[in-house]
Amino acid sequence: MGIVFITGSTDGLGRAAAQSLLDRGHRVVLHARSAERATAVADLVSRSAGIAVGDLSSSAETRSIADQVNAIGRMDAVIHNAGVYSQRSRGPTPEGHAGTLAVNTLAPYMLTVLIERPGRLVYLSSGLHRSGEGSLGDIDWTKRPWDPAQSYAESKLHVIALAFALARRWPKVLSNAVDPGWARTKMGGRAAPVDLDTGQRTQSWLAVSDEPAAMVSGHYWHHLRQEQPASEASNPEFQNHLIAKLGELTGVELPQA
Repeated sequence: MGIVFITGSTDGLGRAAAQSLLDRGHRVVLHARSAERATAVADLVSRSAGIAVGDLSSSAETRSIADQVNAIGRMDAVIHNAGVYSQRSRGPTPEGHAGTLAVNTLAPYMLTVLIERPGRLVYLSSGLHRSGEGSLGDIDWTKRPWDPAQSYAESKLHVIALAFALARRWPKVLSNAVDPGWARTKMGGRAAPVDLDTGQRTQSWLAVSDEPAAMVSGHYWHHLRQEQPASEASNPEFQNHLIAKLGELTGVELPQA
């Protein structure tokens, strides 16, 4: 059985994925934004392989999360589940970045580089990413008027491009992106059509399954089926430009291989 680190696992899809994997005998490392949030999953913590605590909107705390995970040991898989939708303003974060970019794009990038390389990487995206094309001119929203929907869409395009770039650069790692659908989380609301178990199923399956269908890399998934993402996500030039931007913003360089 594998050991899986899941960001944002105190509620919603992250908690549902953790619960599912634990129930099937896998080891799970949880993540909470704060010590207070960690108390909300005391029932899961007692069954887990550990918990990393830190706010993904802070680069310093994101680095600390990576250190905490590495201290536990090498993960078999990492599910980059955490995400935000900031309606009110750009932010900024402690480092001056747009909050949505920091949590949804910069943090997964930093953790990917700083956590000891696992066998599998899974990035949660959204079908809304299709509205995010053309985002790299002002990736951090320093010039454009703030648009929460556009910012969210762009961040979800970024993580697909990151997943695909890693599939090219790290051929020994299975790297995929998942659209869990409009799920009944705090972000999605009670009226969302997708229940939590359905919403978590694909990323959990990709993280641990030995079925041939799951042992692939560089794909975009929705409810256990491969789909075609927006064209930019599959464009190596866009991927390379994105990675260069993320390296500049974080001071963390992605290894070529």
